[in-house]
Amino acid sequence: MIRLGTRRSALATVQATMVADWLRELGHEVELVPIVTTGDVNRAPVEQIGGIGIFVSALRDALLANEIDIAVHSLKDLPTQPLEGLAMGAIPVREDPRDVLVARDGLTLGELPSGALVGTGAARRVAQLDALGLGIECTGIRGNVDTRIGMVTEGKLDAVVLARAGLSRLGRLAEVTETLDPIQVLPAPGQGALGIECRAGDTEVLAALAPLDDAATRAAVTAERQLLATLEAGCTAPVGALAEVVDGEDGPELWLRGALGQDDGVRRLSANGPVDDPVALGKALANELLERT
Repeated sequence: MIRLGTRRSALATVQATMVADWLRELGHEVELVPIVTTGDVNRAPVEQIGGIGIFVSALRDALLANEIDIAVHSLKDLPTQPLEGLAMGAIPVREDPRDVLVARDGLTLGELPSGALVGTGAARRVAQLDALGLGIECTGIRGNVDTRIGMVTEGKLDAVVLARAGLSRLGRLAEVTETLDPIQVLPAPGQGALGIECRAGDTEVLAALAPLDDAATRAAVTAERQLLATLEAGCTAPVGALAEVVDGEDGPELWLRGALGQDDGVRRLSANGPVDDPVALGKALANELLERT
């Protein structure tokens, strides 16, 4: 029996159930073990209650204590520094990583009037939206998908910005009024991807997870998260990144775009490199962004 740890939120439960079903299809027995994290019970702004890791630390503690065998994370919530004793057993095929707008009256970002109130708790989104010069006003929000979209339907906000992947997994894409082009707003590093952690020495579980791993997704998110790590930034920092495996002249290559919010605007750069060395690509682009600041 594989004990799968998950947060109790609707989205986390859906994601954990997806992974459990994949493992069951491979012939494994799986039990879901709900775990409460700091981020689930404290509604203060993320940066005020610990920032990096508030949604994952309890799951990782349970893994190390042998209370569960695997933990399913939204990869964008996971600190970039590895934790001794744990291993990333699988990174499955990624959902669409882009951000989306859910706005009143079916409006798109460009159709929102000057002064429109847009809800998002991410510094990354705020920096990039401000840089577009649309005259909208961003305000910090916390809460689950129902809470955030409810602020729009109740008239408290004109729009909210969310991750498309979460709405897709919840079956709520019909509420999206616009999928934002990464040219305008780059997603968070690792957005749309799941990370399945286990204990580093648990060879049986590692073997069970191996078929779920997608090499292209792992390469892409590794480059994005290395960019974040090199910038010494956390999940609350104004950093956007998106990597993709594309066809190059000499075969597949990795293309990485990065955005770094600064007081005077947003720096955007891109670079490409070999698929088998995503760490070097992430470091190189991060260093170039730092040189341009």
